[in-house]
Amino acid sequence: MRGQPGRSVTSRVLALLDAFSPASPALTLSELARRAGLPLPTAHRRAAELLAWGALERGDDGRYRIGLRLWEVGSLAPRGLGLREVALPVMEDLYEVTHENVQLAVRQDLELVFIERIAGRHAVPVLTRVGGRFALHATGVGLVLLAHAPAEVQEQVLAAPLERYTDLTVTDPGRLRRCLAEVRRVGYAVSDRQVTMDALSVAAPIRAPEGVVAAISLVVAHDRADPVALAPLVQAAGRVVSRALGSSARR
Repeated sequence: MRGQPGRSVTSRVLALLDAFSPASPALTLSELARRAGLPLPTAHRRAAELLAWGALERGDDGRYRIGLRLWEVGSLAPRGLGLREVALPVMEDLYEVTHENVQLAVRQDLELVFIERIAGRHAVPVLTRVGGRFALHATGVGLVLLAHAPAEVQEQVLAAPLERYTDLTVTDPGRLRRCLAEVRRVGYAVSDRQVTMDALSVAAPIRAPEGVVAAISLVVAHDRADPVALAPLVQAAGRVVSRALGSSARR
């Protein structure tokens, strides 16, 4: 789509916003135009409008950054807002019990999105951030969300190349299919060093009346992890949030 003359104003504005990433949170106008595939004058006009509205901010160094107005609008997304408000006290309780990283995620198409995270000061470092996306097949929360996703979503993920993050990442579709069946059977997922070699995560589903809508997890250092002991804690947290969302949360 980039560089096409028939692009709408909306698509050009969205391309400018999409140009930013965690690795490139601040861009010059030239960088912004190049990444969005827009002529420099067009990028300048659209960026000025975004600045005026608050979707972009410009620092003293002349670089553009995402503005707080987008955060304000994004916080109104009903799927993240209500879920986060319900889940956060439970996540805080889980953190107080374990002093480990606690994560909350939802599925968006073929990826997951982290909508809240509590990071332990002395816990194992994690690669995630609130608002960040990640593949479904490697993390604990991703395995839970994928295991309970519609069959067509599972088949799309299984048919696509599965990225390998470590030597232990499950990238064989047949093996992954068996892992998902096991997640559904036992009611939780364990991702053992599939994202980094120093971390293990245990995740459980969060249910609403329409089905599994999110997943909650603990991420701990592999060398001190006991999945059998952690699983009941994470499952209990998932059930508490599920009940608050109106689900009977039988498992």
